[in-house]
Amino acid sequence: MALRLEDYALIGDCEAAALVGKDGSIDWLCLPRFDSGACCAALLGDRDNGRWLLAPAGPVREVRRRYRDDTLVLETEFVTDTGSVRLVDCMPLRGGRPDVVRMVEGIRGRVAMRMELVIRFDYGRTIPWVLRQDGRLRLIAGPDALVLDTPVDTEGRDFTTVAEFTVAEGTRVPFVLTWHESHRPPPAATDAGAEVAAVTAWWQRWAGRCQYSGPWVEPVTRSLITLKALTYAPTGGIVAAPTTSLPEELGGDRNWDYRYCWVRDATFTLYALLLAGYAEAARAWREWLLRAVAGTPGDMQIMYGPAGERRLTELEVPWLAGYEGSRPVRIGNAAVDQFQLDVYGEVMDALYQSRRAGIDTLTHEWEVQRVLMDFLESAWQRPDEGIWEVRGPRRHFTHSKVMAWVAADRAVKTIERYKERGPVERWRRLRATIHDDVCRNAWDGERAAFTQYYGSGELDAAVLMMPLVGFLEATDERMVSTVAAIDRELRVDGFVRRYSHPDAAVDGLAGSEGAFLPCTFWLADNYAMMGRKEVATEIFERLVGLANDVGLLAEEYDVQHQRLVGNFPQAFTHVSLINTALNLSPGPGPAEHRPTTGEQPSADGQSKSGRAS
Repeated sequence: MALRLEDYALIGDCEAAALVGKDGSIDWLCLPRFDSGACCAALLGDRDNGRWLLAPAGPVREVRRRYRDDTLVLETEFVTDTGSVRLVDCMPLRGGRPDVVRMVEGIRGRVAMRMELVIRFDYGRTIPWVLRQDGRLRLIAGPDALVLDTPVDTEGRDFTTVAEFTVAEGTRVPFVLTWHESHRPPPAATDAGAEVAAVTAWWQRWAGRCQYSGPWVEPVTRSLITLKALTYAPTGGIVAAPTTSLPEELGGDRNWDYRYCWVRDATFTLYALLLAGYAEAARAWREWLLRAVAGTPGDMQIMYGPAGERRLTELEVPWLAGYEGSRPVRIGNAAVDQFQLDVYGEVMDALYQSRRAGIDTLTHEWEVQRVLMDFLESAWQRPDEGIWEVRGPRRHFTHSKVMAWVAADRAVKTIERYKERGPVERWRRLRATIHDDVCRNAWDGERAAFTQYYGSGELDAAVLMMPLVGFLEATDERMVSTVAAIDRELRVDGFVRRYSHPDAAVDGLAGSEGAFLPCTFWLADNYAMMGRKEVATEIFERLVGLANDVGLLAEEYDVQHQRLVGNFPQAFTHVSLINTALNLSPGPGPAEHRPTTGEQPSADGQSKSGRAS
């Protein structure tokens, strides 16, 4: 039976990642990059699709686990009738080689242990050729090779490498699995104990730079570490999640590959890193963004590969049964070809916020922004697929138009504040035109709410972004009534769904989905900006309470089954947690935390000074 998502923990080296279950099994491992083919894919199938198990051979009475303080080094303690052992899992920071280090430590008594290593390259499909060479185990298939270093004797049984050994109190038994290109010789063996110590110290130094000191230090720090773990260090790109095809509905087909970098995450991510004290990471993310979107503005994509790759062709993997039967399993993401207007606003906002934070402006930065604005001046009137990447017909989505307004607003402010050259009067008129268009066409007087798209009667939690980006004040009566409608109709057992009644008519897909956790954080933000901090704090603390025992959150929450669903862990969820914690913490009010610090629009879309709370 598949483990629940809550039963997994993340390890990674800022280039690739693995999920480790409470049972001691690595059920998901992609090497050498986040988006490489998985060599352990039991998460989306079964043990025959690849896993690496290290656990007691007999019954386990209790399992306890934690991350070493402020690190991504996982410790899982197994208590048995004969004693207890600790399994330490980590992926050392790259020194030109991707390693997974596992150390079994005896704590009390003597415990019989077993290891099962089932490697299946290419997402659980390809059985490798296994040979022993110079006292090491090599596993090779096509371009991929792994080498296992351990002092424990291993043997092959039914296409599985197994070992049985006993750990006594005070002893340590290391295992190191290293990936390399199959046409090259394997790298030299490494000292597992030294690697664990070094990566522990590295993470503690990194986490020690966090400047947040509010009441939620632990979840904020864990979210920042998770965000760092999902950063592709060579380029600064941040993947949405380390997994693919974890379902939004158990047993359903809303299963997508999230191992890519979404442009729409740009401003929120940049903002979270800056406010928490990680200007260097924010700068790297900003520079990745500029490289990725370079080119013809009409060809800008909503997502890119970790290094900025554009071709992310979506394929189905029929040999994997899917997580709890949720099929199809997909690699790649066809949404890459969608037109989504909101990404232009995200890019303009992210670049504007980076200037405000004092990050050095690149020589071509404003030139890129001007080209984007030239395109947007006519493109903003086009229908699009919207923030939720619907696979139904294009529409005039409200959130998309709001983000087009954001693009114009940030362009105007960049000229006003930083004396850049551009048609400021024309862009001021554009800003006012878009603002008027949204307020006229997205507002449903009968429902007293902004709706999902022009002419629709449906609600969409994406409109909660309006005050967060400065389009309207949170205390504007239209926002107050819209928030009330969303709270009343989209909030289920305390958590917010993205929109009303997901169905083929809107998003082109069958089935349903869980409550969307970032949207629930946005609801808390809105209440905070209204001055209703007690309500906002209650929502926030319920969200934090959904995290598993090691502080990780998925994309969505299944209220009926009371389980996390969707890809896991989810960067956007953890970014939202950081930002909402900043909004609710003592110090500057919410408006001074948001990207639109201290500026709110008047009725005609012009900015004015003021606070939202």
